[in-house]
Amino acid sequence: MPISSTGSAIATPVESSKSAIAWGPIIGGAVAAIGISLILILFGSGLGLTMISPWSGESSSAATVGISAAIWLVVVQWLSAALGGYLTGRLRTKWAAVHTDEVFFRDTAHGFVSWAVATVFVAGFLASSLGSLASTGAQAVGSAAATAGVAGTTAAASSGGSSGGTDMATSYFTDALLRPQQAQARAQNDNAAATTEVSRILLNGAVQGGVPEDDKAYLATIVAARTGLSPQDARARVDAVLKRIEDAKVAAQKATDEARKAAATTALVGSLSLLVGAFISSAAAALGGRQRDEEEDLLVATRY
Repeated sequence: MPISSTGSAIATPVESSKSAIAWGPIIGGAVAAIGISLILILFGSGLGLTMISPWSGESSSAATVGISAAIWLVVVQWLSAALGGYLTGRLRTKWAAVHTDEVFFRDTAHGFVSWAVATVFVAGFLASSLGSLASTGAQAVGSAAATAGVAGTTAAASSGGSSGGTDMATSYFTDALLRPQQAQARAQNDNAAATTEVSRILLNGAVQGGVPEDDKAYLATIVAARTGLSPQDARARVDAVLKRIEDAKVAAQKATDEARKAAATTALVGSLSLLVGAFISSAAAALGGRQRDEEEDLLVATRY
């Protein structure tokens, strides 16, 4: 032991040979949190299925189902975090000769690590569900594109749809250059060519955001020749169909936007819930550790 200039002994700090982290309680608390999470998730899935019915008018609204699912996932996260953190703190061994503040820090750190381990495993279990949600969102986005190009599907197949959008545009402008003066004769003599040309016009209008007036007049001429309607009635039918296409496109875009907003809200609420869960787990571990030390001190006091 070192001796000072005054002759008194200087205490040499002793460093513990054991790590400050105890993986046993952490893994135990994480496993408990994972178990309670899976149980509650399955229970919530059962309740959620009771809110959905294939019969019209008997299911809860999509908003109600979504909100209920989000609230239940928050409850699952908080309950499992509290249980896992408390067990982590309660199961660790007492740290002797450690300052109270250090004990508090270690307990909260253990609770946080336990929460992180459980969250990673639960996230892996829910990967398939999250993938399904992402697929649903992608299908909503795709439906908008499909609706916008629904009129051009036939044209794509007729002209080799795999060649891409450039060929579609080229075909449209080629039709415009070779458009006959007497559209009635072409519509009556070559139905396939007329149908393909109409599809290209509608596709170009969907891409450009609207059908030009000269194309509308040409469409009305073909419709009149094919159906026997008067020019005025044919033009009215063309305008009605174009309006239906535009309404379907707007409805698909609205559904896509609503799905985007719902996904953004879910992500924000989910991240906030995870942060709160981490805090709950840390606080529960500190509480469990303190109670464990108090019980240990009480047991020692009763012995002596």
